[in-house]
Amino acid sequence: MRSGVAETSEARPLLTQYLTEQNLLFPERVDGWRDAIERVSAPLLADGAITREYVDAMLTSIAGGGTYIDLGYQIALAHARPESGVVRTGLSAMWVRPAVLLNDEAAHPITLFVCMAAADSTEHLAAMAQLGSLLSDDAARESLLAATDPAAALAVLTAGEH
Repeated sequence: MRSGVAETSEARPLLTQYLTEQNLLFPERVDGWRDAIERVSAPLLADGAITREYVDAMLTSIAGGGTYIDLGYQIALAHARPESGVVRTGLSAMWVRPAVLLNDEAAHPITLFVCMAAADSTEHLAAMAQLGSLLSDDAARESLLAATDPAAALAVLTAGEH
């Protein structure tokens, strides 16, 4: 089953490697997109994966018209450049209900915020590819969006590994 440790660790999906129960958030209330970015990045800030500068860079980017982080399907991928404060790769996610308007724009309602801090472009691309694969599967995407707690979210993420 294991042809080599390096191969196995490289093949391990970044999503479940970094998205643990502690990084999957289901708050009762979120007060707008700025609060959502602050809260989704909090686990990464707390464990030292990012600095405060990274959170500020995400907020500044979105406020400057950065609705490009809206991936569609009410999912946003919050991120900034690695040099803006990434210490090590990390991911966190937060489900919000009702939807939050990204940059206060009605065209960008978001119910799932994913915060990605990639230490380098290789990990950035790998995480993006894995997220893209998951989100292109209609059933998996709908199940992920419907998750109401960390266990349900992890079940969807884990199922997507196989």
